[in-house]
Amino acid sequence: MIVAQTLERAGLADWIPEGEGKWSLPIQFLPDDAGWVELMRLSPGTRLGLHRHTGEVHALTLAGERRLNDGRVVRPGDYIHEPAGNVDWWEATGTEELLVHVVVKGSVEYLGPHHAVLQRISTADRRADYHRWCKAVGVVTRDLH
Repeated sequence: MIVAQTLERAGLADWIPEGEGKWSLPIQFLPDDAGWVELMRLSPGTRLGLHRHTGEVHALTLAGERRLNDGRVVRPGDYIHEPAGNVDWWEATGTEELLVHVVVKGSVEYLGPHHAVLQRISTADRRADYHRWCKAVGVVTRDLH
């Protein structure tokens, strides 16, 4: 139900693909490009590589499970807070798709050897992804502020 309502609010018929086994659904882009709120969906076995958050992250697992790099397994109803500067990786586990409600402040930096920044994802990037996807599927973008 929450997915259908979120799709409708964003003016979309389907999730925005972000790569093999990963999709997102924007809920809100925070004022002054301070961050974003989204639903994130991953297929079991999909791993988010080593990354750092420049701001806080709040994540509530709604379905499925994921294993954090410290070995903890996060299940539906579990809440995770990541402070600014947190560096981690994690992967969707189990047999069910993972669904997480995420509030991201700042940017996400994907890291390589010696923590060199390989890619930085900002609010402007997330908004551009949403606009690009809407154009590709022929729908009008909505004001997600």
